[in-house]
Amino acid sequence: MTAPPLLSLEGIAKRFGRVQALAGAGLAVRAGTVHALLGENGAGKSTLMHVAYGMIRPDAGTIRVAGAPVTFANPRGARAAGIGMVHQHFTSVPAFTVAENVALAAGWAVRPAALRARVRALAERLGLPLDPDARAGDLPVALLQRLEIVKALASEARVLLLDEPTGVLTPPEVDDLLALARRFAGQGGAVVLITHKLDEALRATDEVTVLRRGQVVLARPVAGASARDLASAMVGDATALDEPPPAPAPGDAPVRVRLAGLSVRREDGTAPAVQGAELVVRAGEIVGVAAVEGNGQRELLRAVAGVLPAEGTLEVAAPVSFIAEDRTTEGLVPAFTLTENVALGLGRAAPWVRGPSLDWAAARRRTAALIADYDVRAPGPDARASALSGGNQQKLVVARALERRPAVLVAENPTRGLDLAATRAVHDRLREAAGRGLAVLVHSSDLDEVLALAHRVVVVSRGRVVPVPVGASRQWIGGLMLGVEGALA
Repeated sequence: MTAPPLLSLEGIAKRFGRVQALAGAGLAVRAGTVHALLGENGAGKSTLMHVAYGMIRPDAGTIRVAGAPVTFANPRGARAAGIGMVHQHFTSVPAFTVAENVALAAGWAVRPAALRARVRALAERLGLPLDPDARAGDLPVALLQRLEIVKALASEARVLLLDEPTGVLTPPEVDDLLALARRFAGQGGAVVLITHKLDEALRATDEVTVLRRGQVVLARPVAGASARDLASAMVGDATALDEPPPAPAPGDAPVRVRLAGLSVRREDGTAPAVQGAELVVRAGEIVGVAAVEGNGQRELLRAVAGVLPAEGTLEVAAPVSFIAEDRTTEGLVPAFTLTENVALGLGRAAPWVRGPSLDWAAARRRTAALIADYDVRAPGPDARASALSGGNQQKLVVARALERRPAVLVAENPTRGLDLAATRAVHDRLREAAGRGLAVLVHSSDLDEVLALAHRVVVVSRGRVVPVPVGASRQWIGGLMLGVEGALA
């Protein structure tokens, strides 16, 4: 007799006001498998997983764990049933230590010596070593992601839900995380992986479910599927996602960004993160920044954007727009409406600001136009930013940045959390803006995205800005990012 799935959701429906987020959706995840959950932004992926984790109560449908129907009033009930979740955005308390964050998530008693030993043993058993005494706020992105996984598994979870876990990881870190998922499944667990990266779904999962507008449109084994099959299920027309090659770079257009001998300290003001940087970005040019986390690319981009102070020559044409990496803490105020976020981001330069007064009707009209132009799926300009999916929040951030008509755009991971169609749309917008004379400096954790989008590429490695020769291979650039430029030539 075949064992029932470890986790199954059947006929799940959920409405938020006028938005039908889920309409009879479901999936079944078997022990020993990694299951991909795909779909466009706003398709209902995160909502479905939040139902499975007890964060959202469905309007209809059934949740089963190992065949038995269950009802979760909150995430504590889901954890007690053996379900752990790693959210798209980190949930650790920055001021707490690693051990304290794990104790908070798992409900463990805080007896310092015993807690440290327990956390260290758990992390090592999972193959994810962590220093129990390290402050979460001091950890780099990769270790924060590791902490989130340890927290999720601290309650002896049998099912692990991963919501866009690779968005800010480097390729080697992605490989490590996917290997962990396979290892966990190989030990009898089950994993659900939400991802927009079809190559991850194809190489790391066993089965796939695709949602479109809250409904299941495809459920099948991954074996024999192609990226185009999955893309067609997600958006209906995979050919629309094909991107053109970068247009030729402008030759002697005016210089919009000039760096010479630039040094930038880390955000905490301690050691230099960037030293002696030289860089020129011309009008109409997209310059891509490739780097492994923590090598100074964040400080470099933020100095150009005017967010961090710098020493040396820094000449940047005004106005400058900045797309921060984390939309939930720097890009948007989740409790504010979309109109309020647009008005806040554009500031006094907005046409609806007249002295001390603000024409809210004009701001709403323009926000509604941006929502339509950038395909932000939202009930309207008065919806709160927190009500949007992560990808739709990001589309609003990009729309607002370009609405300023900047001379220079600085972007940190501008397509993080976006689906295929939305990523293509953002790329098109950046290309169009460059075509109008905008100078774009963009970093992405995805090297393939940098190579596809940029006219030319620079690598930031150990605080040095190194230009990439025309025609350099992906492997050579990867070696340069790791500081071994001579080894792969």
